Amino acid sequence: MSPSSDFSSRKLLGNQGEKNVAQYLEQDGFVIIAKNYSKRCGEVDIIAQKRDLISFVEVKTRIKETVPFSDLIRKSKQKKIIATAKMFIAENNLYDKAIRFDVAFVEQKNWKITYIPNAFVQENF
Repeated sequence: MSPSSDFSSRKLLGNQGEKNVAQYLEQDGFVIIAKNYSKRCGEVDIIAQKRDLISFVEVKTRIKETVPFSDLIRKSKQKKIIATAKMFIAENNLYDKAIRFDVAFVEQKNWKITYIPNAFVQENF
């Protein structure tokens, strides 16, 4: 498999995982307000709202667990997500909403979603 086809298959896998997580959130009463929101400082896979709560969701989809899922969202990635979330909040004037950072792990074998609300926080957000 060439590097470009490997990238394409990983991208397709990630897209399917994000689609499944978006459906999962919608079934839980969330409205998806943005997908793959990207700024220079980083990207957020899914931004969802339920009443006065805005959830910034990082989705990790894997074919098999070679690295524990808990090791996939390092502090540097968390900082990028938080910085990007701050920009989204400012652009959309969402200062009156509660903010949460969630992580969704998706296993491709059976498309099982492990959803972790409040997976990480930033003090004094």
